[in-house]
Amino acid sequence: MTDRINVLKNSLTKVESFAARHPRALTGAVVTLLTGFAVTAFGIAPLAPDAHDLPQTVVEQTVEAGSLDEQLNALAEFQVGLTRNDLTRSSDTADSLLKRMGAFDTTAAQFLRSDAVARRLLQGRGGKMVQVTADASGKVHSLVARFPVDAAEQQATHFNRLSITRQGDHFSAKLEAAPLQSQVRLASGTIRSSLFAATDESRIPDAVASQMAEMFSGDIDFHRDLQKGDRFSIVFESMTADGEPINWDAAGRLVAGEFVNNGRTYSSVLFKDQATGKSSFYGFDGKSKRRAFLASPMEFSRVTSGFAMRFHPILQTWRQHLGVDYGAPSGTPVRTVGDGTVEFAGWQNGFGNVVHVRHSGDRTTVYAHLSRIDVKKGQRIEQGQRVGAVGATGWATGPHLHFEFRVKGQHQDPRVIARAAEAVALPNYARGQFQQVVASVKTQLSVAQSLDKGATAAD
Repeated sequence: MTDRINVLKNSLTKVESFAARHPRALTGAVVTLLTGFAVTAFGIAPLAPDAHDLPQTVVEQTVEAGSLDEQLNALAEFQVGLTRNDLTRSSDTADSLLKRMGAFDTTAAQFLRSDAVARRLLQGRGGKMVQVTADASGKVHSLVARFPVDAAEQQATHFNRLSITRQGDHFSAKLEAAPLQSQVRLASGTIRSSLFAATDESRIPDAVASQMAEMFSGDIDFHRDLQKGDRFSIVFESMTADGEPINWDAAGRLVAGEFVNNGRTYSSVLFKDQATGKSSFYGFDGKSKRRAFLASPMEFSRVTSGFAMRFHPILQTWRQHLGVDYGAPSGTPVRTVGDGTVEFAGWQNGFGNVVHVRHSGDRTTVYAHLSRIDVKKGQRIEQGQRVGAVGATGWATGPHLHFEFRVKGQHQDPRVIARAAEAVALPNYARGQFQQVVASVKTQLSVAQSLDKGATAAD
């Protein structure tokens, strides 16, 4: 054994000397050394004692199981912690909600019906986030619901937390306003049927999806230009209630986005001008995404008749269609496409309820067949402000919006005007800070693009 160790030491000494004198041959020396180790290991291994010859000790110990009652009690304590999450529905009753969540507890249902605070769970709109903790028999031990607060000034910062807890055979309820928390998230998706279907698949809140459509409304007509296979990646602030992502109006804010439409890439970032305190979307080139006119007077709808010759459905003749018709359900909000002053708001023969808005440059937009008018003549309104709702008044065969764009009294294709509308450039004093923001979101968007289909991730 000692002789083998001495031989190994001598070999190592020779290798070190060889490496010092011949650096380029170091790799060969290492390979030779490893081979030597293998041979040495082969020679030494048989000298180790056989495991079968080592002394062995067998330890035996009796383990006593608890009584059946003790085991059942332990199992019951474990099962008390089982929880289930769901959203309330407008058609829910106390019994149907608890049954859907696996809780069959008549006492809990009665409390939800009778207690003034607990009744808030099923009052108003559906969509409240509910978490129920119950045992295997369906006995409710606690219920927590999270939903928007009533106060408008708090809706972007707080949420309602309704806590219902069991105390023996009785329940108690507590309602409190708790602060929402913000978390930066990344998401990506691919258009297969519609924008909202893709954002739903990617678990993007509807409010953020609407902001994305608004962000790129000057570049993409989502009523006509959207194609199967288009892709998007976004960075957004997701608001959470007790760590749970929410999907109501205060769901979050879009920070940056990239949209590939028909092979062309559009990028945008939200930037706050520290001098004015105003935030707006800008392209990475520093040009504002807020053009003088939006591409459409509605966030989402479908074009049923464009700016072209058509067969008039009522007059039964071929004639020039001097606007664009958007099909949408009655009551769908209609917004002004640009800043201006209401020139007319009322009834006008074939147009039914109609609003005329005068803009700068002797330009006028017309919103016809409205079911409701929300502005008055002479009122100053801003881009995106609601002017009314879709209807079927006047000469209309069904609910839709007839939209016109006139320049110096001459009808123009609204979509052409929107695309050619002027954009405001970023002030020179803000360019340094803007470039820093762009560099940061580019990295985040790159990560978002690498996400699997329908995935979101926290930053």
